[in-house]
Amino acid sequence: MDRIRTVSAFVGRWFAVIVLAAGALALAVPDAFSGLTVAIPWLLAVIMLGMGMTLRPVDFAIIARRPWALLLGVAAQFFVMPLIGFGIAVALGLSPMLTAGMILVGSVPGGTASNVMVYLSKGDTALSVAMTSVSTLLAPVLTPLLVLVLVGESLPVNAGALFVSIVQIVLVPVVLGLVLRMIVPRLVERFLDVLPLLSVAGITVVVAAVIAASASTLLSIGVLVVVAVILHNSLGLTLGYYIGRLFGLPVASRRALSFEVGMQNSGLAAALAVAHFNPVAALPAAIFSVWHNVSGSVLASYWARKDLPSDEISESLPVTARASGSTVNLADFRPSPPGLSISKSVTPPGL
Repeated sequence: MDRIRTVSAFVGRWFAVIVLAAGALALAVPDAFSGLTVAIPWLLAVIMLGMGMTLRPVDFAIIARRPWALLLGVAAQFFVMPLIGFGIAVALGLSPMLTAGMILVGSVPGGTASNVMVYLSKGDTALSVAMTSVSTLLAPVLTPLLVLVLVGESLPVNAGALFVSIVQIVLVPVVLGLVLRMIVPRLVERFLDVLPLLSVAGITVVVAAVIAASASTLLSIGVLVVVAVILHNSLGLTLGYYIGRLFGLPVASRRALSFEVGMQNSGLAAALAVAHFNPVAALPAAIFSVWHNVSGSVLASYWARKDLPSDEISESLPVTARASGSTVNLADFRPSPPGLSISKSVTPPGL
């Protein structure tokens, strides 16, 4: 088991590099990977099952304690990112398919990789975990609705089919994982150390398949798509923070909003794009998968060096957090105060 933890830590640390290398290989020899697109929904379902296994009822307790902060964060998540994605696509003159891809990235729920970024940045990790979980559960309704409203005039959108896909890929696996964690916790905990490896493999295959299937488009306008994704992510991170500031949230909660708004479940966006549009529409999601881990790590490192106000320090220390790409014991990062039990938990990376 120690060897698995070591491997998990390695792939988590080098996740972005691994995915980038797989994407480059797929671009060089696309025929070797293009047939993998049919496996994308199944890979995402397995990853979301893993996410569900990391959840516990305590992760939702913040809904009762601080509903205002949670509602603000979820509203910002589903309002800011879709509109930014649409605006950037129009401003850069992207094709209808790439525009649909940008809107899909903006309309999916927050990415689970954000939880560990919030923790490392001394942010409000409990709020971050709750926002990720709640936005994921709301996605079957809100994501199809947003895509229909923003994409429906330029491309045919089957909102009902999108709803069914998200229920199958996200809701059912997450709920099943949560139930399994409650019913057979000891059995589930024996597999937690393996989940990051499966998640890294899954996201790597998703990115490789999308890039291989749309290699010609990427080669012709790749720089423009990269610029669009960087703008989308950067504006999401920035606006998330300042929305929290505008509504008077403490600094730790602002940091949580920043990551939750700016980091997306791009793997889900890629799966939906391939299933309901075409691989070209999945390009923004594939690039987002790599970029948001890079930008998130840089921002978390910057904020980690900036102390919170003294009255927020004890409140921001989390009970649990989930890690992007490896098993993480939060006590390894920061000492916990007496009486605070910090548990380790695993989450799929790169989403």
